[in-house]
Amino acid sequence: MTLKPPPRNLRELDLATVAIRAVDLFRISRYVTGEPYFGRTKANRFDDPRRTKKQRFGTCYCGLDLETAIAETLLHDEMPVRGNFKLSFSHFESHQLVAFKGRQLILADLTGAQLKTMGGDGSLSTMVPYTVPQRWALAVHRHPQSVDGIRYVSRHLNDRYAIVVFDRASSKISSARYMPLPTAPGINEALAHLHVSFPV
Repeated sequence: MTLKPPPRNLRELDLATVAIRAVDLFRISRYVTGEPYFGRTKANRFDDPRRTKKQRFGTCYCGLDLETAIAETLLHDEMPVRGNFKLSFSHFESHQLVAFKGRQLILADLTGAQLKTMGGDGSLSTMVPYTVPQRWALAVHRHPQSVDGIRYVSRHLNDRYAIVVFDRASSKISSARYMPLPTAPGINEALAHLHVSFPV
């Protein structure tokens, strides 16, 4: 069964929410400034799909652990070879791990039973193209509860959660700290667990 668009009465339903601290977000970026960055490209899963760019809300994607952040970014378009990912070290070292300070975020929880009772299912996190998930994001953004974003199941590590933060919550995220990814705490363990190596 194909995932359907969000129900027309979504505004009348109570959104299940989860509280996430800004310090618990892991973001990988190619830049050493400008974070948190809220994109408006319509290119990602929960981006605002409206035609006019100035109408769209911005989105910032994060993981709740380092492995998820790596899987959702550096490994997003990679395929393993004999169970291992081979990455260019120059590409790897050009990225930063970004950590934040700030206040608690209240996110719509689009996982588990709460997603099912809204008429959704796990394909929300996996289906391509992103047309239907983007409609869900727009409906959640318009909901009267005015949540700060969405928690969803990571497509690339489906036993983990990923986060998209809406730009209206930008004031809750501050003090971005940048660390070169090769020196980030826990990076060796994360790469080993994901079977990532760098060919010479």
